Amino acid sequence: MYVGAALAVGLFDRLSPAAVAVLRILGAGLVLLAWRRPARAAWRPARLRRSVPFGLATALMNAAFYEAIARLPLGTAVALEFCGPVAVAAALSRRPRDVGSVVLAAGGVALIADVRWSGSPSGVLWALAAAVMWAAYILLGKRVATAGNGVDDMAVGFTVAAVLCSPVLFLGGAAGLAPLADPVVLLLAVGVGVLSSVIPYGLDQVVLRRVGQGRFAVLLALLPATATVIGFLALGQLPGAAEAVGIGAVVAAVALRSRDGDAAPEAVTTPPEAGPRHGE
Repeated sequence: MYVGAALAVGLFDRLSPAAVAVLRILGAGLVLLAWRRPARAAWRPARLRRSVPFGLATALMNAAFYEAIARLPLGTAVALEFCGPVAVAAALSRRPRDVGSVVLAAGGVALIADVRWSGSPSGVLWALAAAVMWAAYILLGKRVATAGNGVDDMAVGFTVAAVLCSPVLFLGGAAGLAPLADPVVLLLAVGVGVLSSVIPYGLDQVVLRRVGQGRFAVLLALLPATATVIGFLALGQLPGAAEAVGIGAVVAAVALRSRDGDAAPEAVTTPPEAGPRHGE
């Protein structure tokens, strides 16, 4: 995911962060459509009521996140964005140990936010907006995953979201569209879509079918550490001492969270289709 984010940062000198986010969801949607070729049933209203809100939440999360990493180091933005999973985990916690893990993660996020507020308040606000949409992504993603055809619904949701968000590409007029004539830009955009959306979000659908939302939310505490490593290796971004402590506290929350702190995962209401899909 964050290798893709590092590629996206490289596109910010050619396109706005929001435009890169639209290209990401568009690239991911096209790749998923070509791979899955969702059946006609996936485009019916009952399925669209699940997939489209999920796709829009994902697109808005990506746009807010890209606006944040245009202003903040990658690891810092991800740790702040983790407020969303923290809120989900807090709402679904059942044991004192689980509450402790949420408090630890929240403390780490608060420490990072305090460090960064004086330097880039707009970056902090964008990261917190991404956090809200990340919480929505978890809750809506669980609905999609347990319906039995998560990846197909994800393909449909991403495609519809890309169409609805595409006007963002025209905000800069002809000058804003000029970079899209460069095949390198388009190739990088597809690469970002595959690395940051198709692979990780596809894996999320597998995991969400098997664990509760609270457990999944705290497992995401591993992501700030991953983002920090990628930010250092790919972008030369090294967190300060206080930020490093905050990121460490967020990551430590995953070790404290109990394995059985969630209610049992929801039963799959619609069995997955049997047999190989097109192109498999």
